[in-house]
Amino acid sequence: MPDFGEPAVTVPLLATPDNSIPPGAVLQTVRTADGLSLRVATWAPTARAVQGTVCLVQGRAEFIEKYFETVTELRGRGFHVVAFDWRGQGGSDRTVEDPHKGHVDDFAEYRLDLAAVEAQVMEGRLPRPFFGLAHSMGGAICLTAAREGWLPFSRLVVLAPMVAICMIRRPKAAMRLAAVLRALGLGRRYVPGGSAVSIATKPFPNNRLTADPVRYARNAAAALAVGAGAIGDPTIGWLAAAFRAMRGFEDPRYPLGIRVPVLVVAAGDDPVCSTPAVERFAARLAAGHTITLRGARHEILMEREAVREQFWAAFDAFVPGSSIPVAGSSAAVAGTERAAVV
Repeated sequence: MPDFGEPAVTVPLLATPDNSIPPGAVLQTVRTADGLSLRVATWAPTARAVQGTVCLVQGRAEFIEKYFETVTELRGRGFHVVAFDWRGQGGSDRTVEDPHKGHVDDFAEYRLDLAAVEAQVMEGRLPRPFFGLAHSMGGAICLTAAREGWLPFSRLVVLAPMVAICMIRRPKAAMRLAAVLRALGLGRRYVPGGSAVSIATKPFPNNRLTADPVRYARNAAAALAVGAGAIGDPTIGWLAAAFRAMRGFEDPRYPLGIRVPVLVVAAGDDPVCSTPAVERFAARLAAGHTITLRGARHEILMEREAVREQFWAAFDAFVPGSSIPVAGSSAAVAGTERAAVV
């Protein structure tokens, strides 16, 4: 891996007129096992009764500033909050020269990021229990971690997890093409037709992310403020890695091996990740609950207030929660609880 140097200082958090930094932020840089620097921010709760710690686990092309509203809502519920930028995005290090490219060679690299945040920020410093609130790509990474036994959270909430992509018309053909192009040494190029333009700054009409024009405009302004932190399209290598990661979710036995209690929140009108695939996956979780929020697009936390209220009602019922029996135990729950929220 090429060495592009260390940042002189931690990349600061940036406020915009409609997106102020929640007060009390503690900003730091952590180092991964392979030598990359990650930007991390933590906040203490504003409520008196401390419920534990929630780690916000971003999706692809996101950044800490995008979650200021969510940070405030979690603090008000009594949680310490940890937010960090994955390698290759936000204020964290890149492994390619163009900072606008979102690139990893393999999703296993993200394990190093989560491990660094756990060891250097959470463990022994923030109160347990630890909970994960993960979106899209972050949801896929956390589900993999839960299946493989390295998830640092006692409960996990995943929003529109990247179990399968529906925005690509012919995913199998795209998967083969990405693998071939990567094998030809083109893995660090943008996907065909890709560019440095952040999806968050594209016009609101027909966007894939949210039906809320106010939050969309707020996030667009934040993306413009952070510049290259709001990366553009992925590389061919990232896409090939994503397809490899998603392949495991196709195995009907895969969710049966997840022993961590999981709340899966699907977006009913998601044009990015396949809601039917998410629902099929969640239905086989050993200790899982799933709801589908009708009318929601891909970014549930950035949606209209009516959708967000439904999400927070489900979150509050699940976290911090109590012990959930896992299928196979003497007091196992019978199947997976599923509901469609209107």
